Amino acid sequence: MFFVLLPILLLYFTFLVLPIGAGFVMSFFDYNPLRTNNDFVGLANFARLTNDPVFFKALRNTLYFVFATVPLNIIITLIIAQLISSLDWSKLRASFRVLFFMPCIAPLVASSMVWKQLYNVRYGIINSMLEGLFNIQPINWLGTQSLVIPSVILFTLWADMGYNVIIFSAGMDGIPSDFYEAANIDGAGPISRFFNITLPLLGRTFSFVIAMTFISHFQMFAQFQVLATKGGPNNAGTVLTYLIYKTAFQNKNMGYASAIAITLFLLIMIFTIVQQRVNRVDWGY
Repeated sequence: MFFVLLPILLLYFTFLVLPIGAGFVMSFFDYNPLRTNNDFVGLANFARLTNDPVFFKALRNTLYFVFATVPLNIIITLIIAQLISSLDWSKLRASFRVLFFMPCIAPLVASSMVWKQLYNVRYGIINSMLEGLFNIQPINWLGTQSLVIPSVILFTLWADMGYNVIIFSAGMDGIPSDFYEAANIDGAGPISRFFNITLPLLGRTFSFVIAMTFISHFQMFAQFQVLATKGGPNNAGTVLTYLIYKTAFQNKNMGYASAIAITLFLLIMIFTIVQQRVNRVDWGY
């Protein structure tokens, strides 16, 4: 049994445990890969976080992005999944699932580049439509501090909905039809069936989707790198993942970047534990 598990354990240790451990150790050093001598600084990198305004702005932007995007994603995908599952023709249901999953197949960087052109001030389709239909002057979506994060949120909703639509649809298909038949006999309408049968019986699926969506959104990077160029105006589009990248690979301060990464890791871990406690489901059907 041990030899069967050995390859996966080696991969797990090499690509997960070892990098986390190395990052944790590196956070206690003033580490620059271009230097031969890197001094041990103890908790100085973590103390520096408390006096870094850019870090706190990135933290606020990250929380703003996550706690705005995830609820919208859950609500929209739940509604879409319910509408798809209510269709009688199985081939039509499958077609819609494929349609909504297609943006997830495209590379995130490529999709971000396309949306960057859609947001373009001079010739972007979004500004052209607003000007042609509503006579609204062109808006600098990615160059205005208050609009950078909402613009990234809109793109992320489009790019990332497909996963949860598929998962929610699978969860709905797994609910026994006996519950709905009994509800129909009692005269329950579609809205009543959704809130009293579908939503409660999706408890396990719902808990899994919330946890995985929060974890993935805390770690999102590509769209911020492409859409919020150089962190956006006055760091309005800087999130923790981009700050880690900038600090480590542009400023070559990997010790401080590791401290930021450890902070993000702890933030995700704490939230995941709390979320699992709150959304614990101890029943089955």
